[in-house]
This record gives sequence, structure tokens and C-alpha cells, in this order.
Amino acid sequence: MTTKRTPGRRKRAFAAVAAVAALLTTAACGGGGDDDNEGSKTGAAGYDAANNKVAQASLAKKGGTLKFGGAQDADSWDTTRGYYGFMWNFARYYSRQLVTGKTEPGKAGAELTPDLATGLAQVSDDGKTYTYTLRDGITWEDGQPITSKDVKYGIERVWAQDVLSGGPVYLKDVLDPEGEYPGPYKDTSKDKLGLKAIETPNDKTIVFKLPKANSDFEEMLALVSASPVRQDKDTKSKYGLKPFSSGPYKFESYSPGKDLTLVRNTEWKQDSDPIRKAYPDKITVQFFSDANQLDQRLISGDLDLDINQTGMSPQGRTTALKEHRANLDNPVSGYIRYAAFPQSVKPFDNEHCRKAVIYGANHVSLQTARGGPVAGGDIGTNMLPPSVPGSEGQKYDPYGLAGANKDGNAEKAKEELRACGQPDGFDTTIAVRNNKPVEVATAQSLQASLKKIGINAEIDQYDGSQTSGIIGSPANVEKKGYGIIIMGWGPDFPTVQGYGMPLWDSNYILESGNNNFALIDDPTIDGLFDDYVNELDDTRKTEIATEINHKVMEGGYYLPFVYEKFINWRSDRLANVYTTDGYSGMYDFVNLGLKSTTT
Repeated sequence: MTTKRTPGRRKRAFAAVAAVAALLTTAACGGGGDDDNEGSKTGAAGYDAANNKVAQASLAKKGGTLKFGGAQDADSWDTTRGYYGFMWNFARYYSRQLVTGKTEPGKAGAELTPDLATGLAQVSDDGKTYTYTLRDGITWEDGQPITSKDVKYGIERVWAQDVLSGGPVYLKDVLDPEGEYPGPYKDTSKDKLGLKAIETPNDKTIVFKLPKANSDFEEMLALVSASPVRQDKDTKSKYGLKPFSSGPYKFESYSPGKDLTLVRNTEWKQDSDPIRKAYPDKITVQFFSDANQLDQRLISGDLDLDINQTGMSPQGRTTALKEHRANLDNPVSGYIRYAAFPQSVKPFDNEHCRKAVIYGANHVSLQTARGGPVAGGDIGTNMLPPSVPGSEGQKYDPYGLAGANKDGNAEKAKEELRACGQPDGFDTTIAVRNNKPVEVATAQSLQASLKKIGINAEIDQYDGSQTSGIIGSPANVEKKGYGIIIMGWGPDFPTVQGYGMPLWDSNYILESGNNNFALIDDPTIDGLFDDYVNELDDTRKTEIATEINHKVMEGGYYLPFVYEKFINWRSDRLANVYTTDGYSGMYDFVNLGLKSTTT
């Protein structure tokens, strides 16, 4: 019997915060030209000026207050517990890691660079040993030096899942696959540093000893869950209310769901930090229960940007595209929105029945339901996001979803129905979250197109706040007869392991909190993942990622809808602003500056 690993839950960075609206067919068909002129007149950078490139880099000044707004607070500001993508982005203001993503636009932002460490890892022992040396001058907010033991302790907290649940557990899975270490709160050693897989021979050296090589291990160390935590400042479950800073800013005040203020950490030294420029004097976040109110405050100039980075709501988007195009960017998010077909629910145990749905869907209608080409994204043709090495984008389109079959292929769908023994169609149920209007609209689009080929799909809107216990329970999915599940996914880190393993590896089929909704149990796919984690050559890793994606698509386990895009706002005041693949198309928060330091 296969031992099931407990993976980190997906990064929920881009949970939609607003309803779908009518498609803006004439909006935002390109950048430059008049938009650039408009930007020079208004003080904004111009439409798409910060999309994978730096806008107004030379204008950033030291000082001022950078003002974020958001429709959703973080799941936790504790570096161990946070799993929202915007939290990972923002947490670098007050936390550092051994390595992190480059502060560069586009694909370069997903490349690793040293942070607390003097260099990238020295890898030895056939990929099982990683050694780092810490920089000089790195300090906590009280001036004490950050040591290798602080880094080790911060990582050990990932094992305390009974107290600090919610964050990614990749490090736990890779360093202690048998679950032998009890975590620092149950550690019987005097210094609470009993995890044998991490050695700290001195305060400047840290060595990771992996039981089995994993070629993405350094990517895992770049997650904020690998941030140092000082043992005497660990308030356990309350740590997220006021984390102790290792970065250029520290918590001044925080009222959950209301507001957050960071101020300068005066003990931080610029010469110890090659990543952070620390332009603003103060950083504030104001949270709103109404996304439309947030958009109004952005458009009025009261706020600089949306911390959630989920795109403007339809109402605000309409106004912004008509009147403030120079303040907007239209990045690809890194997310794919899709339908999954659980094989436990008949007739989706038959691949031809699954493929009948893929061919029978109207993919333009689904794209429109998501918000259209601008606010929804390009039609998805396969399941590997464009930001992940091995992706072929729309070039790999085995079902013609963006080509000849973009409006659906009824003839091919009926051929598949005959092949699966359901020539007259069948009945099924689409499961969709009730708090995501855009997903409900997507389900309705799918329902309408499937009806034309004889598939009658009832829509069940379940409690979206209970996702992990409803669609994350294979037993409940089977009981409810959920043959089609509407969902989306983005990479925890930009590799096929950081994106696809929880979705497609049979070892990640869980009784609760499951994300392998299709219940894929394919020895070939599992074997390819095993090959991937053991492969140290980047070229071969990319080839394996492509192979995995092909096998997933060949099985007909998913109907991809879109490679998701957003309309995101940046204020006239912002400087040194750009989107990055390191944070799935978000603006890179860490080095944002202001053109004017007046507050």
C-alpha cells in the first residue's frame, strides 16, 4: 500500500474577489502609442508599462508612505503559516530567507539569488547535501545577529502542524519523509534544535542533509516558510500578530481584517542586504469588506495598489479601462482555471466520457464567462502554466481548444460518447463554490454547451469556505456525484513539482484536503515525477515536465478554461514597479518606491 504524503495546500493567492461582468470587448487591446502619451500627461506610467518590465525605475525616492489596500487579509502573517501568494510577496518586507527570487521583471524574477546567504548552495553528495554560509551584518530588529540556529529553528516550526497549521510543508516532506521529528514544541533536546537533517556547525554555517535528493530543494528554501525565527521571540500561534523582523521593516500595529502598519527597522543594514532597497519610510495596508469600495479608493488616488493582486472588480475595471488606462497592467497570473473529472463518479471512470466533455464545451463561451481575453485570460489548451519550465503554452493543444474546436466540436463529442457507451449522453453534477460568482458563471456556460450534446449537468453551489472538506474529500465527491469540479491552481514555486505534484501524483490523493480531484493514479505519471525530483540537469527536468503535462492531457482528466489574466491598478505615485513570474504575475512588492515622498 502506498504511503500518502501530506502536501502543502495550494497557494490561494488569486481567489477571485468579485463577480463576473459583461465582457469588455473593446477594452485594452494593446499598449504603447496613445497610452504612453496619456501616461506622460497624467503622471501614470502608461498601459501595460509595468507588465514584465520596469516602469519609472529612476524616479523612486527614499521616504514617504506606501499605501496598500485589500479586500482580504492574509491567512496569517506568520512566515510558517502563510499560504496566500500576496502574503509571500509582502512578507519579504519583514523576513529574509537564505535565497529568494531576483528583484527583476518577468521570468528573471523566478530565478534564485542569495539573500541571507553569501551565495547559492554548495551542493554535494549527489544532490543530497546543501551548504550555505551566512552574510556578515545580518541582524534582528533588536540588533542581535541572525544565526544559522535561527534559520534552523524557523524551518523546524514547519513540523509543528498541530499548532502552526496552514502553510506549505514541502521542507518537512523532503527533510523528514518518515515524520520522525516531532517539531520544536515537542523537542526533548535542551536547545529545541533536534532535527538531524539540518546541521549548524557554527553560527555562520548551515548544512541540509536530505535523505533523498530533490532537485527543487533550493526552490523550497526560497519560500517564506524557510525564514529564520528567533526562539526567544516565538509566540507560537500568536506569532502572526507581530512577527519579529529580520528585514528592513517591522510591525508597528496590526488589527486583523482592518489595517496593518510597517515602519523602518532601524537595525537593518543596507550593506547586508543585496535584495531590498527599502524606499518607503512606512507601509500601510487597509482592508475592505467591499471590493468595489477598494477600487474606488484606488481610482481616487487614496491608495497605491491592491495587496491581493487579484485584479479589479468588474465595476472598477470598467471605469479604469475607460478613464485611467495609463494606470493599468494586464499580466498573466500563473494560474490555470479548469474543470476536473473525478474518476470515482461514473461515467468519468471512462476516458472517452471525459473527452466528450472536453470536446463538447464551448471554449470561447467559457473564456467569456471568466471575463474575456483581457480580464479572464487566453484560452487554456493544456494544464501547465506558461510560467513553469516545460510549458509549451497554446502550441500544445491536443484537443484543438484554441483552434478549430474553440466553439466546441459536437461531432467529435458524440463520437466520444459512443466510444464510452453513452451514445445518448448522461446526467452529472457540476460542483462550484457559491462565493465565487465568476466560477458560477463558468459552470453555467459549461452546462449550456454540454446540454447540446445530450449531457445534462446539474449545478451544485457548495459552501466555498468549506472547500477542503467538500470537494477535498473523495468520499464526499463520490457520495454527491460530483462528476465535474470547477477549480483553479497556481504554482507554489515555478516548477512542475511546485505546480503539478499535488494535482497529479497518486501519492497526494488524500482523504481530506485532497487536490488530486481527478484521482489520477497513473504509474507512468508517478514515475515521471520520481525521475524529475532526482534529475539535476535543468534541460532534462524541463523535458520531463513537458512529458508529465502530455500524459495528463492524454488521459482527459481536465478541461482547462484559461491561462488567467488580471487588470491590476498602480497609482500615479508608484515608481520602480514591475510584474514578476516569481510571484505569479503580481507586482514585486519588495522594492516599490514613490515618486514623491509627501504622504
